[in-house]
Amino acid sequence: MKIKRVKIIIPVDQAMVELLGYRDEFLKLIEPRFNSEILVRGNEISISGKEEEVEATAGIFKELLSILESGSELNKQNVEQTVDLICSEEKVSPKEIFTDKIISHRGRIIRPKTAGQKRYVDAIRKKTITFGIGPAGTGKTYLAMAMAVKSLKEQSVSRIILTRPAVEAGEKLGYLPGTLHEKVDPYLRPLFDALYDMMSAEQFQKLMEQGIIEVAPLAYMRGRTLNDSFILLDEAQNTSPEQMKMFLTRLGFGSKVVVTGDVTQVDLPREIHSGLVVIEKILKELDDIVFVHLTAKDVVRHKLVQKIVEAYKEFKDNKVKKERNSSPGELKW
Repeated sequence: MKIKRVKIIIPVDQAMVELLGYRDEFLKLIEPRFNSEILVRGNEISISGKEEEVEATAGIFKELLSILESGSELNKQNVEQTVDLICSEEKVSPKEIFTDKIISHRGRIIRPKTAGQKRYVDAIRKKTITFGIGPAGTGKTYLAMAMAVKSLKEQSVSRIILTRPAVEAGEKLGYLPGTLHEKVDPYLRPLFDALYDMMSAEQFQKLMEQGIIEVAPLAYMRGRTLNDSFILLDEAQNTSPEQMKMFLTRLGFGSKVVVTGDVTQVDLPREIHSGLVVIEKILKELDDIVFVHLTAKDVVRHKLVQKIVEAYKEFKDNKVKKERNSSPGELKW
């Protein structure tokens, strides 16, 4: 077996501790993923082993150096994600992802963290209507909100409109006690929470009072034409086909639309089809509309959340396969 050796010289102005982490924290994340031997001496990293393994290992260190040279810092999360990306077949480089700054607030930078999230954010930038479909924790709503706030700050739109179906209330909000705000608050609270991450409470309240930011249930979109706006429909799996059509035809001049949802978490009554499930078949051939499918690989919460999502998908796939192979009259589980 032919052994390959590669040496990477770390620039003198780049501290080795930034690259390898405190007490080699980052190095310890990389070593178990490969069979290559990694030796560190001074400002030199020596890698030896099978050619393919060595090239992948060297690629990780080069990407991490590139991220540092761009002015970004390394942390446990983006080092793990860099390793995952290099080991996958994704064509996007980690640097493209981790240096893509959307907005910052109080020193916190909001950016995509996975290849799927990067495709999603780029799609929102380029297309008039973007559908973000995927499981919980993939950043569908949060990144769309960040893009909306960015668009408002850059004055590419004059207002933000955020909406979601109030399924539990059956959209019959008039029968609920209290003011409109009190009626819809439980359904729209996740959108408010995300906005508080991106601007101060005072700024948010001022923009709400001026009508520059509007947060309302889907039922209140009927009969309107929304010009010069960034419009986000969240939890779209809980819209009927008729509601989805109604919403999409609100699009006016100079506006951008993002629709997000998880087709595995439909809360509609059994007899009502989800508008999000059927919409791709209807619109997939139209220009300026894109469907971005996020997966468990794009979950950026606790690692266990990713495993839970994958376990549910595997269970569902096995169930569908068993039902297809069952004979007529056989009990299906």
